[in-house]
Amino acid sequence: MRTESFHADRLLELFRINKIATMPQLKEALGTEVDVTIFRKLRDLSYTTSYSHRGAYYTLNEVALFNGLGLWSFRSVWFSRYGTLVKTCEAFVTGSEAGYFAEELDNVLHVETKAALLNLFREGRVRRDEFSGRYLYCSANAGDRERQIAVRRLQESKSDLSRSVFGGEEVPDELRARIILYFSLLDERQRRLYAGLESLKLGYGGDRRVAEFLGMDPHTVARGREQLLAEEFEQGRIRKPGAGRKPVEKKRPK
Repeated sequence: MRTESFHADRLLELFRINKIATMPQLKEALGTEVDVTIFRKLRDLSYTTSYSHRGAYYTLNEVALFNGLGLWSFRSVWFSRYGTLVKTCEAFVTGSEAGYFAEELDNVLHVETKAALLNLFREGRVRRDEFSGRYLYCSANAGDRERQIAVRRLQESKSDLSRSVFGGEEVPDELRARIILYFSLLDERQRRLYAGLESLKLGYGGDRRVAEFLGMDPHTVARGREQLLAEEFEQGRIRKPGAGRKPVEKKRPK
């Protein structure tokens, strides 16, 4: 009896066209109903699963264009170079400057992280301390944790400077008008980064609140926030070199 063979090239072609795929789509492409066969071929191609959508999506490492934070999304499906949501949360908390509140990490990862953080805490992979009435998740390493808490306390002591004008209290009409005027004087890149900064101050739900206040698309606010976090922006020049209208020489009468 001839052994049926399955070619990984079919999966490779699927990912190059669709970028991401579910298990049923992979089975259809390979012509098998056996999960083990799919995973064996995926291992040969070096793959990763989504940390959003309960890990239901797959992609190849060569397809995913991870940003400076190690994240990549396609059609609202999120992937991480760290792997699962639990591993991603652990990496972010451990490597953070001032720890994370759950709602802050929600805003960065675009998914709810409370359950993953709780599992990490119970397993001793991260620590948590009550801070301003909430749990601040920090590194399990004692020295790193102390530094994170010290930075967080410094940030809280400067809360007057870091508090967003979009923080929920009613903004006076005069202040609102001045904010809108200032916003109108910025170029497109500056508007996006300013909105992203205000969203970062607010934490979870900040994209929507800032977008409503400034009349922007929430996705534009999210893009500005992600660029700030990943430091993916150029300083100085707005246009590319050589862009814009060409200078016109003045004609002098002969």
